[in-house]
Formats: sequence, structure tokens, C-alpha cells
Amino acid sequence: NEIDRMEKVLTPLHSFILPGGHPLISHCHIARTICRRAERITVKLKDISGSDRLIIIYLNRLSDFLFVFSRLISRELGAEEIPWNASL
Repeated sequence: NEIDRMEKVLTPLHSFILPGGHPLISHCHIARTICRRAERITVKLKDISGSDRLIIIYLNRLSDFLFVFSRLISRELGAEEIPWNASL
């Protein structure tokens, strides 16, 4: 619900964005990256030991939350979202 609430005030994305613009935004992206890594490790662990699927769902949603939260902080701080340019 919180992700949906934050997205209501954000402009839709049409490309990937580069992390950065402010230290707080960068910290959110680092935390998101750590969540994604933990999710991948947990998926592998599930295949080996049958870990709880809810942990994987939680980690996925947490990383989604951190991404949207970083965009909201960017908006509130007036930091520019820099789109990723694949041709560079």
C-alpha cells in the first residue's frame, strides 16, 4: 500500500534511472542492491533447503519499496533523476 501511495505523486518511468543525486538517495539504492542480493541467495537456499517462500516475497517487496522511496526522496529534495542511456 505504501508503494502505491508513493507512486501516486511520482512521474511514471520510461527508462532505467541511474542511482545518485544525494547521499540519502544513494544509501537507498545501496540498501536495495543488498536486498536484491539477499533475495537471490534466498532463492538458491530455497532450492537446497526449502526455505520459506515468504522471505523471498518480503525481500522482493522491500527492494521495490526502497526503489520507490529513493524516487520520492529525489522528488522532495529536487534532485534530478538521470535516465540511463544504453548507447553510451
